[in-house]
Formats: sequence, C-alpha cells, structure tokens
Amino acid sequence: MQSHISIVGTFGGGATDTIMHPVVLVALIAAIALVLWLPRKHVVVAFLLALFLLPAGQELYVFGVHLYVPRILIMIGLARLARENVGSRIPILPGGWNDLDKLFTCWAVLHVVVSTLYYWGNAAAFISKIAFLWDTLGGYYFLRFLIRDTEDIRRIAKTFAIIVAILGVALVYERVQNRNLFAYFGSLPPIPGKRWGTIRAQGPFAHPILAGSFAATVLPFLVWLWDSRRTKIMAALGVAGCTAMVIGSSSSTPLLSYLAVIAGICFWPLRGRMSAVRWVFVILLIACSLAMKAPVWFIIARVHLLGGNSGWHRAELIDMFFRHFSEWWLLGTDKQATWARYGNLDDLCEQWIVEGETGGLVTLVCFILLIKRLFSRIGKARIRTSQDLKQEWLLWLIGVALFSHCLGYFGISYFDQTRFSWYALLCIISVATIPKKDKARVLKHAQNRANIESLTPVASMARVTG
Repeated sequence: MQSHISIVGTFGGGATDTIMHPVVLVALIAAIALVLWLPRKHVVVAFLLALFLLPAGQELYVFGVHLYVPRILIMIGLARLARENVGSRIPILPGGWNDLDKLFTCWAVLHVVVSTLYYWGNAAAFISKIAFLWDTLGGYYFLRFLIRDTEDIRRIAKTFAIIVAILGVALVYERVQNRNLFAYFGSLPPIPGKRWGTIRAQGPFAHPILAGSFAATVLPFLVWLWDSRRTKIMAALGVAGCTAMVIGSSSSTPLLSYLAVIAGICFWPLRGRMSAVRWVFVILLIACSLAMKAPVWFIIARVHLLGGNSGWHRAELIDMFFRHFSEWWLLGTDKQATWARYGNLDDLCEQWIVEGETGGLVTLVCFILLIKRLFSRIGKARIRTSQDLKQEWLLWLIGVALFSHCLGYFGISYFDQTRFSWYALLCIISVATIPKKDKARVLKHAQNRANIESLTPVASMARVTG
C-alpha cells in the first residue's frame, strides 16, 4: 500500500502526491543511517546501492518540495560532509579543487543561468533549475568527497558488480514474465513497453535505454575486477548482469555502448599508437562525408542492430539542430518540436543536443571542453604510469568507460539515476589522474582521516562487528 498526501505547489517537478512504498521508505531510512554513521570509505557503497536499487521516482512531497530518493540521499550526504569538515584541516576534495571540478561547476551554473534567462519570469522553471543544481552539484561533490583513492575505486567497482547482478536478474524476469518487479513499489509502469513485439525491460530506471546504458558503461570496471583472484567471481557475476541488462533493454544505444567497451579493450595493444588511430578515424569520417549524399551524421541512420531502430530519428535531430542554429545558440530553445520535416523532434534523446537546446552554445561548449579535459587527463596520467602496467590498465579501462558514455550520448540523455554513474566516473578520473607528486599528500590526508574516524564510537563498533 502507498501513502498519498496531496499538497499544493511544486519544487523540482513531478506529481503533487507523496509516492513512497513502505518497503522503499524502510530501505531509505536504513540508507540514511548508513550514510550518516558508517566510516567514510563504506558510505559510497550504501549511497550507490540506494541510488540504483530504489526507484528514483519514489518521493516525499512535503510543503511543495519534491524530495525524490536521490535528492534525500544527497541532502543527507552533504550534511555528513559538512559535519566531518567543520574545523578540519584535511581537504574536502582529494587533490583540491581541480580543473575538472571547475569545468563541471561552470557547466552546471551556465545551464541554470542560460535557462533562467530564456524562461525569465517563469517561477516554476527557475525552481526546477534550483532542483537541478541540488541534484547535480550536490551529487557530484558528495561523490568527490567519498572517492579518494584506488581502494575507493575498487570498492565502487564491487558495488556496481552487485547492482548489475541484481538488476540483471530483475530485467530477465521482466522480459520473461512481462512484469516489472519494481512497479510493485509504485512510480513505474507494471507492464514494460514493447517495440516490434519485443519487450523492453527497464527495472528501476526511467527508460529501457537508460537501464541498458548504465550497465554498458560500468562494464569496464567489472573487467578490471577480473585481475584479482579474490574478485573473479564477483566480476563474472557483474559481467553476466551487465550483459543481461543490455539484452533485456532491447535497445540499440546500450548495445552500441557495450560493443564500444569490447572494442576499446581490444585496442589495448595499440595504446601507444592512439594518435594514429584517431587520425585514421578522422580520415574515414571525411571519406564518408565525401561519398555520402547526406551529411555524415546520417551514418547513425544506417546502423540497424535491433528491429525498430530509431537511428534515423536521431540523425534527423542532429540535422535540424545544425539547421536551426540561430534559434538556440544564445539561450537555447523549447521550439524544437516545430523543426521536424517528418514525425516529432520534441523527444530530446541525445545528450549533445540537450546541452545546446537547454543551455545554448556556451553550455554545449563547456560540456565539450569538460569531455576533452577528461580524455586529456587520462592520456597524460597513462603516459606517466606507463612503467606500472596495472595502473596503466586501470586508466585505460576508465578511458574506455568514458568513451562508452560519449557514444551513448548520441542515443540518450541522462535524466534519472543514471546520471550519478556519470558523476561517479568524473570523480574517479579526478582521483586516478592525480600526479605522483600530489598523491603522497593525498594518501597522508586519507590516513589522517581514517585515524580520526577510528576514534569515533560508531566507527569502532562497525569495525568490531564488521
């Protein structure tokens, strides 16, 4: 049974009722307690499990404020961050506030500023953007606080393995039984959607493509776990779960991202010649552009991995995006539905297009610069650690995960809990690419923090019982 409480007003968009199943509420309370009182290194496990295993649409609607599950967890997480750093000399962020943090913050703020100017005088739109900052900057900086070293990255990889193993079973059940298990909690459709007669499972996610994309983009971290004898079984279960989720989603975008991961891993022997590989790719694109009658992005329309593929729709969206540059470059637009020559282009199913149409050219450029800087940091760090094969392999797989996200952005925009896997990847890159000269200082700070945590009664009890 669900609780329904009607209250006037909104903050952050959504229904005007509380939608919180008792089981979800109990799990949320448990997650809140763990986030508040577990030792810092274990908090990320509880945080991610709650984010990805509880339906994001579950919410408490209190005095006009939509408190979705991720939003509640972020609020509690920031309270934990503030409590631990009052009067502390240990940096909140490992490695300090770096260039990635600045670009990410700039991207989020620009998105809000440009959108606010476009919808000037619309209170509901402004409140929605404040909620966007709450979710985006709050979630990102809490994860930045939690992820501090390679052990934290390994802990996250193990957590992702558990999540996709559970969700893989759930999506297989959904495909076989034509029933979404997570719909019993409310806020999700009980009967999954179909395309050309094929069931598209989504689990706790807002869309099947998001479910499959999440699985595909965490696959590199599960491959990394395979290197350790102690985590081989976990890695195998995780890879099986990822595969089941990608197949269960019955969507081309996750499948392409999954294949991109496999291709990226196969390119490992060519890691020293990636400059040449990139130039070959550019030359191939130019050749295709010269040979094709349509613009080169219509290659997307020719990719048919599954029945009912909507690649043409995505290519058309890109085409209209460029043709109507004058309409969105300054402050974005909400008139894209009028651009279509055929069908409807109101469905913003590409992250790259979303950035321009909701934030203008300046936000899109900032997003591209962030992606460029991410790849640059990984490349430079990999060169620095070329004598350490294990560290280089980790950096390579992180780069593969980033590439998989970027490819997936041509088929979907993140609008549910999937975006937190993106934020987690950014935080992982920040930590994994810290220069050696700074790593000793970061490790010293981490040890000091661990010593402080060991003095707290709750941490001591957790260590004894755990």
